[in-house]
Amino acid sequence: MSDITRISNHYLTADVSSLGSEMQALTAADGRSFLWSGDAAFWNGRSPVLFPMVGKAPENRISVDGKSYEMGQHGFARRSEFTLAASSGTMCRYELAASDATRAVYPFEFLLAVEHSLDGRTLTVAAEVENRAQKPMPFGLGFHPAFVWPIPGAVGKAHTITLDNGAEPALTRLEGGLVKPEKLASPFKAGSLTLDHAMFEADAMIFPEGAGEGLTYAADGGPALKFSFENLPNLALWQKPGAPFICIEPWHGTAAELGGSDDLAKRPYGMVLAAGQKARFAFTVELPV
Repeated sequence: MSDITRISNHYLTADVSSLGSEMQALTAADGRSFLWSGDAAFWNGRSPVLFPMVGKAPENRISVDGKSYEMGQHGFARRSEFTLAASSGTMCRYELAASDATRAVYPFEFLLAVEHSLDGRTLTVAAEVENRAQKPMPFGLGFHPAFVWPIPGAVGKAHTITLDNGAEPALTRLEGGLVKPEKLASPFKAGSLTLDHAMFEADAMIFPEGAGEGLTYAADGGPALKFSFENLPNLALWQKPGAPFICIEPWHGTAAELGGSDDLAKRPYGMVLAAGQKARFAFTVELPV
């Protein structure tokens, strides 16, 4: 049975599960809920952490040093029980260490720590990956939080994603869960994208480069959620078509390329840590409360 840790301050309350160190709820003091509920009629995820890879692998298999391993979409962390390592009123840190189960599909010694913390109206979710192996360790790391659409108090209003850098990054699409090599015209105009459910009939919209280090998810003339990203150069937007949520997903690494290698070390935008090295990844969201 998974455990839930609650953190809170004067403005916000967040619940985090030991299963996947996944946030289960994010609510304002007045009861407004900003995180997707996980309704299985659409999608039972809420805010999974993606490790040791983002997206799918060809035939759901990866190779490491020439040996093949089975690996499901987005890796195993989101389905793994983490251990509560530290907590206070406004912070909790869960950890996942290598085990016999993980070594069977990912032959590395590692520690993945995920920390949720609150500071005023801002939530920070940070992940730290440590390579405890005596060899280089390839991996990808991503966040997959789903926020309600419409934003509370903004029913009937148009919703937009606006990039802080004002860019128009090229779009890529998936086929069978793998990244197609073609770069498509950007749906952003001067950094702004008006969301439409029809955009997601062809699965996620992926922006491998150029989306920058921050964005705003807002309702026209209404409330806004402001995001910033650390060490997360790739961005995806996704929903189940017609579902009342939007996933704003900052990644370091993407799914394997269609027709490309199954070698984990050769995945687009992935990382390789040297023995003993650590890497940190984080996103923050400031809420309209």
